[in-house]
Amino acid sequence: MPSEPRGRASDGAKCVSLDNDLVWAIRMISGALRRAAAEAAETLPGGSRAYLVLMALAEAGDKPPTQLELAGQVGLDRTVMTYLLDDLEGQGLLARRPNPQDRRSRHVILLDEGRAQLQRMRADVAAAEARLLAELSEEQRAQFRDLLARVALTAQRA
Repeated sequence: MPSEPRGRASDGAKCVSLDNDLVWAIRMISGALRRAAAEAAETLPGGSRAYLVLMALAEAGDKPPTQLELAGQVGLDRTVMTYLLDDLEGQGLLARRPNPQDRRSRHVILLDEGRAQLQRMRADVAAAEARLLAELSEEQRAQFRDLLARVALTAQRA
């Protein structure tokens, strides 16, 4: 893929081509990372969805989210989330505890086995990320991650 956009229209407007189209670029990146996450999580129920859930739980630390909060964080339907959590809990990767403020909801807690699985998956995904970002310097990688995270947060709020 060329490093610079292919050209400009005669009136000064930027020519649109695949190498400078945001939809295409994000789809290519997303597809590559989804495949890496799915391969890393192939032994877990839910595949890459399990990876996202375990990542969100690890990030939560001592403030475990409720099932509904977790579903919103990772962009899953709450019914799908319930079935996925049932399966992950059955494998001893996480636990659900009653919410002391609201008995109708449950907090989701990452267990040691879930943390160990996540570390293994994270190493596999990090290797895929490194291959994907190989054309960028360390500074560009950090900047790309920062900018992408900011845009993702905007998208999550929308």
